[in-house]
Amino acid sequence: MLNYVWMALLALGIGAAIVTDIYEKSDNKYRNDDPLGVVLVMEEKPDLKKQGSYQAEMKVNGQKFSSFYSVGETEDFSQEVRVTVNPEKERVLLFFKVNENTPKFWKEMASISGKDDDLVGEVKLGGMSGPGMINAKITLEEISFAKMKDVTNSALDSAGTAVNIALGLIGIMALWLGVMKVAEEAGLIKIIARAVRPITRFLFPDVPSDHPAMGSMIMNISANMLGLGNAATPFGLKAMEELDKLNPEKGTATNAMITFLAVNTAGLTLIPATAIAIRAAAGSSDPAIIIGTAIFGAICATTVGITATKVMEKFPLKKGDVSGWVKSNTKGLGIFSALIVVGVILGVTGVLTAIFSALNFINPELFKSIIQIISILAIPALIFIFIGYGALKKVKVYETFVEGAKEGFDVAVRIIPYLVAMLVAIGIFRAGGAMEVLIAIMTPVTDFIGMPAEALPMAIMRPLSGSGSLGIMAEIINTHGADSFIGILVSTFFGSTETTFYVLAVYFGSVNIRNTRHALPAGLLADIAGILGAVFIVNLLFG
Repeated sequence: MLNYVWMALLALGIGAAIVTDIYEKSDNKYRNDDPLGVVLVMEEKPDLKKQGSYQAEMKVNGQKFSSFYSVGETEDFSQEVRVTVNPEKERVLLFFKVNENTPKFWKEMASISGKDDDLVGEVKLGGMSGPGMINAKITLEEISFAKMKDVTNSALDSAGTAVNIALGLIGIMALWLGVMKVAEEAGLIKIIARAVRPITRFLFPDVPSDHPAMGSMIMNISANMLGLGNAATPFGLKAMEELDKLNPEKGTATNAMITFLAVNTAGLTLIPATAIAIRAAAGSSDPAIIIGTAIFGAICATTVGITATKVMEKFPLKKGDVSGWVKSNTKGLGIFSALIVVGVILGVTGVLTAIFSALNFINPELFKSIIQIISILAIPALIFIFIGYGALKKVKVYETFVEGAKEGFDVAVRIIPYLVAMLVAIGIFRAGGAMEVLIAIMTPVTDFIGMPAEALPMAIMRPLSGSGSLGIMAEIINTHGADSFIGILVSTFFGSTETTFYVLAVYFGSVNIRNTRHALPAGLLADIAGILGAVFIVNLLFG
């Protein structure tokens, strides 16, 4: 499934870029070869028969600029420029660096030109319009294939980002795999697994209750709920490694792996700290107001994600036979299963709404403070308890820690190809303009369910990219206000869903899983449920 999605992201991104560039070329968006009238303020008029370079101030009329480039209204502005006369080629060139006074459109052109902060053009000098003021027409350098250049830059940047992410995990991986190794040798992981056996027996019936994978999964889920992302990832990667030891068919995801990742991609976190921080920075009067709505959305996502995995594992998807699976499961039990999933979504939504309404007297700030205290103490407490328990059980804690930490480097390096592949595809999809096309297609659906069109980019980007969705959320909050309906909605999106594609790429990549079976559909269903749950609860409380 990831194979098809990956190819689709690449094809849509590059295809959209090509179509956009062809349209912009035919429409001459950047006015290539067309002169713009300006005024140059100079001490003396350049001698066109003599080589020379002159400093000048270029004054541009805002109305002329707006009309020329067909952009929004622009105020009059001036630009420090350098004018160079080349008598041999009978040309007068103009060069300038963009600055805070430069209109956004010229900044975009400078970025596309590849030099980031400067533009070059040709000047035709006219008559004097006043003391030291020369009428002139400038024709800036040709701008073409803007989207394809964006695609190229994004692909290269994403590849570098993927490597940086993986290398950044090495130290964290070494720390937590070392601590886990001590706890495992001391028998503490088995004790933890036995304590939550009723839940794990339902979620992961194929995994023995005393298997090391159980403890790692429990620690991962707990760390995610407390918002300890740095600690959660190593636990999760260790869990996947242990689950792979039980895998009879290497390279193919097991039911336990898929269920575990469905819980991860649901993004159940008690305190969406990042979203709260963005809201506080934007001047929200109550940054923590999204705690309840985010938990509601995340519980919807988690429930639907788990339900989807349990249903789909009963109707296995054969590799390469998507159409056959759809045909065979759209009748009989397939329809019945779909109705069950829909019923569960509606039922869970109703129950959670009732619970949420009954508990709305809880002070969000108090709840936030309690969870933050637990989160701050959690990592030192885990290290102390795990290492201390190992010492009590007479485990050679230092040697055992080092042995476990050695695995961190191998795991971090192993996931680099998977991260590069996924992040590059997502970067091309975004830079090529396919996101805008998808938003246009989805707008009628979002209007029907009560989601403002302005929030749609956030809903689409969240499963694809954490940094991308964070940027979109910050921009929407700054535009509409942190305490506006849209501001609360996008904050809830961020807190109640997860970056599904990133999680699948990292976790499956760590154990070389290529056939992901129904992991992606289950993860996306969880994301959809989280988004719908967020839209429902925010409309109910703030609409």
